[in-house]
Amino acid sequence: MSYHFSKQLPGISFDAAVEKTTNALKTEGFGVLTDIDIQQTLKNKINADFRKYRILGACNPHFAHQALQAEGHIGVFLPCNVIVQELEDGTVEVSAVDPVASMISVQNEQLGGLATEVQDKLKRVIAQL
Repeated sequence: MSYHFSKQLPGISFDAAVEKTTNALKTEGFGVLTDIDIQQTLKNKINADFRKYRILGACNPHFAHQALQAEGHIGVFLPCNVIVQELEDGTVEVSAVDPVASMISVQNEQLGGLATEVQDKLKRVIAQL
């Protein structure tokens, strides 16, 4: 089982892909709580050059609330990370975590159906791009 699902977006700029991804997340009820610019962070912290790479911490408050009620430590898996990265050939790729794969390690049956619902939403986000 893969731990993510991805889609390449040829012909779109990196910044446009970030905006499009953020908008697609909104259509499925997700907000972006965090936006980590890995390229800039690595440059600032260790003076390392890295490709364009952003981690968007997406959260659907309704599902997060249900998950937190069902499992006290589930916050270690929140928010759902979505990455936008520029590949070697300049193509932009967007990837989302597969929450079903993440939940395999959690022994709580209440989270199975919830993870499937979130998975469906994230797959629709990727399909919209």
